[in-house]
Amino acid sequence: MKEKKIQKNRTTVVDFSDDYPVFTPEMKREYTILVPDMLPWHFDLLVHVMGRAGYRVEVLKNEGRAVIDEGLKHVHNDTCYPALCVIGQYLDALKSGKYDVNKTAVLITQSGGGCRASNYIPLIRKALKAEFPQVPVLSLNFAGLEKQNGVTFSFGQLLQLGYAIFYGDLIMSCFNQTKPYELHEGDAAAARARCVDAMKRAFDCGKYRRLRRCVHTVLEAFAAVPVSHEQKIKVGIVGEIYVKYSPLGNSHLEEFLLSEQCEPVVPALMDFILYCVINNVNDAKFYGLKRGSAAIFALVYRWLYGKQKAIIRMTKKHGRFEPMHDFEHLRRCADKVINQGVKMGEGWLIPAEMAALAETGTDNIVCAQPFGCLPNHIAGKGAVRALKKLYEHENIVPVDYDPSATRVNQENRIKLMLATARENLKEKQNAARREK
Repeated sequence: MKEKKIQKNRTTVVDFSDDYPVFTPEMKREYTILVPDMLPWHFDLLVHVMGRAGYRVEVLKNEGRAVIDEGLKHVHNDTCYPALCVIGQYLDALKSGKYDVNKTAVLITQSGGGCRASNYIPLIRKALKAEFPQVPVLSLNFAGLEKQNGVTFSFGQLLQLGYAIFYGDLIMSCFNQTKPYELHEGDAAAARARCVDAMKRAFDCGKYRRLRRCVHTVLEAFAAVPVSHEQKIKVGIVGEIYVKYSPLGNSHLEEFLLSEQCEPVVPALMDFILYCVINNVNDAKFYGLKRGSAAIFALVYRWLYGKQKAIIRMTKKHGRFEPMHDFEHLRRCADKVINQGVKMGEGWLIPAEMAALAETGTDNIVCAQPFGCLPNHIAGKGAVRALKKLYEHENIVPVDYDPSATRVNQENRIKLMLATARENLKEKQNAARREK
């Protein structure tokens, strides 16, 4: 136990703030590591890669009001909503009796940017200390945070994680372009399962770097699903990284849009990775910071962007699916609305994604914003007027997600946006008939 003795007014104060369990390499073989359900499309592959690296990882699926209440018990209610959801999931799971709390750890990712997510580790430790002080808190980051309790990977394993994100993005995109139109219920889900299994086998036999073959496998699997050619409303989902993807954080937004006969359009996770990487390059350009490391980040960016371009080319050549956004195009879209130096939270990426969606035929957008996330309210909701001036048909609804917001109110706001979207679609169809 570490102790800090501080002399203050002749009284000795013992500070135990640094007293927390350390995750040693020996624990890797015995401990189960719990991760919050943030990336339902990507975690199947990411957890598989981490398992190959020797980590026993389990994605939490518990949700409901009990999870939110657990978070409220241990997190100040003006802290951002994702922190409350994540901590609530951890505590609810540890109290379930399903896990040996003496051989369980929890893991959170950190970007290291100017966001309260960079402070989740002390928040989680404080919450666990009250009931499960023996549970280590691990960090997965590439910013040099939490070196003692970090998750480490070799270069080859990092390479696998990168490919897993690319393939997860492609599966997500193809599924969302297939599910609303499938003629037989369950065909799209079955294609997704086959693709995930195929990618896992590619990682197991070392063929995951055969990009052309892996991308072709995914595209062909979803192209084989019989679909209708009915025109449906496309709805983009942008916003803070957690509520954009997590079903717990966004009240199962994708499922709701599918139930409303819409096609969800969710930007790629790799866009956020590239955003974080290029911000380190921009730090040197705009602020004169980290000039030495900026060159390394520039190399990483070129490699990742090259892979993204290759996947986009293959998707276009296949012809069945709309490709993911080109990240350089996203940067140009951002420059129309906001400076790329605005990088707190998701910063310039949010208006960039909204602009890119409008330019590719997705005029209807849900901007998911968690309570307490000031950067997203500024760069997201604050950019709506400028975007509507650029794209007159863009139909954007900012939706707040927080402990007091009910799912009914959130869905009603989206239904109002969809009512406008249906009117706009009807007008386009009538105009097309008149032209014919």
